[in-house]
Amino acid sequence: MPRRRTPAVLAGLLALATVPVWFGAQSPLAQAAPDREYDEYVALGDSWSADVVLFDRNGLPDRTHAPVDCFQSHTNYPKLVAKALEVTTFRDATCGSATTEHFTSPQELPLGGINPPQFDRLTPTTDLVTVGIGGNDAEVASGAISCISVSPVSIPTPKLPLPDVIPLIDESAIPLGGCKERFTAGGIDRLAENVAFAEDEVVAALKEIRRRSPEARVLLVNYLDAIPERGCWPMVPITNTDMAYLHSVFVELNDMLERAARRGGADLVDTHPLSTGHHVCTGPLTRYVEGLGLISLNDLAVAVPAHPNAAGARSQAKSVLQLLGR
Repeated sequence: MPRRRTPAVLAGLLALATVPVWFGAQSPLAQAAPDREYDEYVALGDSWSADVVLFDRNGLPDRTHAPVDCFQSHTNYPKLVAKALEVTTFRDATCGSATTEHFTSPQELPLGGINPPQFDRLTPTTDLVTVGIGGNDAEVASGAISCISVSPVSIPTPKLPLPDVIPLIDESAIPLGGCKERFTAGGIDRLAENVAFAEDEVVAALKEIRRRSPEARVLLVNYLDAIPERGCWPMVPITNTDMAYLHSVFVELNDMLERAARRGGADLVDTHPLSTGHHVCTGPLTRYVEGLGLISLNDLAVAVPAHPNAAGARSQAKSVLQLLGR
């Protein structure tokens, strides 16, 4: 069956990197692996690994490892992990809006920057790799943004015929909710279908990492607990029905990552246990993922909506370090 594309509603900054899944378990290898020292650490991934930010107490996004328009936080989880492990060599390739395609191809960025292929940072001597990817491959983020509603209940929005010089209005671009009905019309769940298609792409990426860095321990990091089963309109302007649907899609996304880790020879870092109860509908000092506002109070920053904040990055780092026995 050909892949069905979900509408890309917000480009650049809001082409999120992905969204979460909850119940990935550590593999037997991850549970039994002895602690070890690491010397050369490479971080790969999308905006949920870059922990993207527009401006914070450190100033503009970090340009040490990637162009400024990758929007890497100075305190994203890879940097926190590298500091805690005291590695000699650290390269952070993470970048907002990245997909597995950008592991082997350059990524053109919204302000004109170019992030080289992320795999270029890998070497035969790399001994630790973290990977956070999959959400953009499945187009879950753009799908989630299309669920925004100015009403607490969904309002049907059929396509409207306009003069020939104006194309038909895509109902997904009108903020009246109803995304569950759109994505599951005809008995086919298009977001779930996209998640299933993305699995092979993630597995192929993990196997290529192992080929390029055969001595590396590879950790696949899943997505934080970001989406509750019930909405909180208008704090997050998505109806209860659509929020419950998105929650189920995010569960499928993280379940897919758990399978991909097993198939690709990686250990799964399950960020869900430490982030449960810190979703977008909790308070500004509690949530680990921001809603649609631009100001994060945790820590103070001009944030990228629908992405981890500084507290979320610390939780991600703690999940990684726990798996490493630190």
